[in-house]
Amino acid sequence: MTISRLLLPITLLGVVLHAVPDSMKIASVSDPLAIPIADQVMSALGGAKRWNSLRGLRWSFEVAVHDTIRSSRRHSWDKHTGWHKVSGKTRDGIPFTFIDNINTGEGRAWMNGQAIEGDSLAKLLKRAKSLWTNDTYWMLMPYKLRDPGVVLKYEDPVREGDYIWDKLALSFEHVGETPGDRYWVFVNRATHRVEKWEMVLQGDAPPPIAYTWEGWEQHGGLWFPTARRGAEGRVIYTRNIETVDAFPATEFEQP
Repeated sequence: MTISRLLLPITLLGVVLHAVPDSMKIASVSDPLAIPIADQVMSALGGAKRWNSLRGLRWSFEVAVHDTIRSSRRHSWDKHTGWHKVSGKTRDGIPFTFIDNINTGEGRAWMNGQAIEGDSLAKLLKRAKSLWTNDTYWMLMPYKLRDPGVVLKYEDPVREGDYIWDKLALSFEHVGETPGDRYWVFVNRATHRVEKWEMVLQGDAPPPIAYTWEGWEQHGGLWFPTARRGAEGRVIYTRNIETVDAFPATEFEQP
């Protein structure tokens, strides 16, 4: 995986990370052996009730190679309204801010401090949605194991010394722009915490690429990973995490 690929969305699920009614769960198509493990993961994260009631999050998404930050951006996301803001710099060093509603597609964008209009705005709002999708999935995948359209299959217990992980295969049914993405999630049987995943993205060939999930922190009674470490010194950071009870009125109005 090149660093340019790391900066692109790893999955484009069109699923909003909201509370999901029990009637929408897809237990009928997931492996009955996998479902209790996914539920144990959610419980260990802090519980579905606490997650569903959380108003929103702020966090920084960073890509590093050999301890050098190659990309960095800051997100704010109101889970209840769908409003999202992301700011950072392009590869050419141009500062940007995108404010979009992931439910409705409306929003505004600024490049180098200048407001963007017309067709260029539409393209930037599409990019904002892709950044939200990618960056939330890197941080929040364990919260999404029971989302509509996610199909889980129990594969094997994986043993290493005194440690045992339950391995779940994760695929997608009729959702997202890249439904061919495949993931394997390793859940520590003792802690019920995700400690590794492997992936084969749509259009790629095996073998899968692996990342460990590390640096878990608790915020607002919920647990979040801060680092995923891959081969050749690649690290995906999700840091400076804040759980938000109420956003200022101006949060999603201006850079």
